[in-house]
Amino acid sequence: MKYYIIAGERSGDMHGANLYKEIQKRDEHATAMGIGGGYLHDAGVKLSKNYEELALIGFFEIIEKLGAIRSALKQVKSELIEHKPDVVILIDYGGFNMRVAAFAKKLGVKVFFYISPKIWAWNVKRAEKIKKNVDRMFVILPFEKDFYKQFNYEVDYVGNPVLDAISQFTPNPSFQKDNSLEEKPIIAVLPGSRSAEIESTLFRMLSILPSFPDHQFVVGGVDNYPSSYYEQFRRNGRVHIVYEQTYDLLHNAEMAIVTSGTATLETAIMRVPQVVVYRVNFISYYAIKLLIKVKFISLVNLIAGKEVVKELIQDDFSPANLRQELQKLKMGEPGRLRILQGYEDVIQKTGKAGASEKAAELMVSYLKGYGNQ
Repeated sequence: MKYYIIAGERSGDMHGANLYKEIQKRDEHATAMGIGGGYLHDAGVKLSKNYEELALIGFFEIIEKLGAIRSALKQVKSELIEHKPDVVILIDYGGFNMRVAAFAKKLGVKVFFYISPKIWAWNVKRAEKIKKNVDRMFVILPFEKDFYKQFNYEVDYVGNPVLDAISQFTPNPSFQKDNSLEEKPIIAVLPGSRSAEIESTLFRMLSILPSFPDHQFVVGGVDNYPSSYYEQFRRNGRVHIVYEQTYDLLHNAEMAIVTSGTATLETAIMRVPQVVVYRVNFISYYAIKLLIKVKFISLVNLIAGKEVVKELIQDDFSPANLRQELQKLKMGEPGRLRILQGYEDVIQKTGKAGASEKAAELMVSYLKGYGNQ
């Protein structure tokens, strides 16, 4: 069968690649094209555009990239008409992918959505559009199945693909030596993977450096962002930069400062106490604040249904607050134990590895069933 896959950001690219690898095991004639990055490319997907051209956060950033988004949408529509795939698999990236879903539906192409847009957070009414335009939704957060039930829409909960990625991780025993790290305890700094995230958080994350002389700060860099930006933060050797080694970094860290996103859940599953931070353009923030429907922004707290990790958002993300919260996570501090206990509930609710396999199994089964109708 022919697949058209769209991932609009780094985590979706990784999870989409794992999904497509599992699809190929079940469909020996599978071919795929679409939008993504290095992970999907390496999995065998022919990319017509790289997601880096479209990755963004907030309303202000959407306006800045409106031309690129329109161009990409036009290209996708053209390719769907020309190549006539059996199914379009959309991975998160709600604003763009919902438009693709509506167009594909009109063409008579089956539409699968893997990793639901976070409509439960700020745009609940989109559930009706999803119900109308998406043939099957595959969700990765345990509470999402009940959310869609409110709209009489049955979805498949497949577990969280983060668990798949972590289950495949083998620690590098020489990680610290390979990266010329010191013997000091590590504070992992994960500023995100998109330019707007990195540039709005990294400076503040590292502003508390003088308050932790007995620790070393290690930034988890990504190779899709210029290394020159990270390198300016080395601070005479007090700050270290490692690239594409997030899990090894967390495996060796005492605690972490993490930009809200998938990395917060990864950090929790690897049982590293963290402070979650988030900051965007002030116009974007106040626009989002008017619409937001949930009490928390981090996946950890959303899954737990309560505050497990501290969230420092926008103006609360100050050096003083970050310093205070991070002090609570040191070895022996009661705040550290409280977070680790909270993680166990989150891990239990998230379930076991196998999301990619389960989603692929269901997708291929549904497609074969449609063919027999």
